[in-house]
Amino acid sequence: MKLRTQGLLALAVTAALAGNAHAEIAIDVINGSEVSLEGLMQADGSWFHNDVADLNAASPAGNDGKDSEFDMRRAEVILKGKGGRFDWTLGYDGKANKYLDANIKWKLGTNYLMAGQYKQPNSLEELTSTRHNDFISKAMVTNLFGVARRVGVAYGDDQPNFGYQVSYFGRELTRNLNQGQGFGGRVYFAPMAETGNILHFGVSALDYDTDADTARPRVRPDADQATVRLIDTGNILNADRQRTYGVEGLWVGGPIKVQAEYMRSTVSRTEATTLPDWTGDSWYVYGVWNLTGETWGYKAGLPTTTLPDDPMAGMWQIGLRYDSTNLNDGNVRGGEERNLTLGVNWYWRSNFKFMVNYVKVDSSKYVSALRAELDDNPNILEARAQFYW
Repeated sequence: MKLRTQGLLALAVTAALAGNAHAEIAIDVINGSEVSLEGLMQADGSWFHNDVADLNAASPAGNDGKDSEFDMRRAEVILKGKGGRFDWTLGYDGKANKYLDANIKWKLGTNYLMAGQYKQPNSLEELTSTRHNDFISKAMVTNLFGVARRVGVAYGDDQPNFGYQVSYFGRELTRNLNQGQGFGGRVYFAPMAETGNILHFGVSALDYDTDADTARPRVRPDADQATVRLIDTGNILNADRQRTYGVEGLWVGGPIKVQAEYMRSTVSRTEATTLPDWTGDSWYVYGVWNLTGETWGYKAGLPTTTLPDDPMAGMWQIGLRYDSTNLNDGNVRGGEERNLTLGVNWYWRSNFKFMVNYVKVDSSKYVSALRAELDDNPNILEARAQFYW
């Protein structure tokens, strides 16, 4: 499977480079459905200035324990069909060896019914296309409490200024990954929804079974290549369900975008224990400025990134993000962490993106062996080269 995927990637890249730069490769029209091929490849590098813990300690995943790491982050190929009453998607990530979106959507005017694997409706950052994320690593709250792709059935409505989705879901399509049946929903309202002039608000909720009656909220320090989590609850045993509530906001004014999210999550225990429930929360706020003057669009409750006004000069962005997480609750001392991330992005032509992030970490966690809180405040430099079509 891996060799076939790599061959398909090579063929897709060759086809994309052979023609003019554009977002997708048109293949055919079948029964009124326009079939196209999309792809995404990302190569990451990280340089760790450790404080206490070795953030990229050697691991079976391939980290060699040095202060720097370089690897392919994603190698995705996505086949899509659009047109008529039905849209469908089939995607696969050759790097992670897992299925991406694999679903069919029945369009009923602005309403729709969707079945298959899709991102669950609870995180503005997670729902936004990965190729246009504003920072290399998603914020801690997204990686902690965002439920990404699961197999399920959803019903929703996407109007220009209002929309919602309700979902019933189970496990991930790829075996041995995330599991747990549950329900989710998201509602958004955008009193201003014009390109360059956007104001968006949203709320979401998820409630699902924990896997094997155990939950373990933990998160990397805004560095996907780190093997160590500075904050970690450890195993929360006799866990029954996890319930997460979220609020989100977005404002775009010309070349400036401000985005924020807050989530609060509770792990409830089974009746077989007298241990109390656990609750933690996390949030972020960030701003991005398009130095070259471009702005953002808006579609289906999400911001859309435009192409550079001058393809050869490209689109330059700078961004600043602050995110915070608290995993302490009662006897569970998961720790607290606050990160400041400074980023620079360069979109060149229609198919390339280059990113550099500097992350300053401030964390504190109770260590039972010391009987005290231990501060760990490393710095991380990250870079990404991205090709997409």
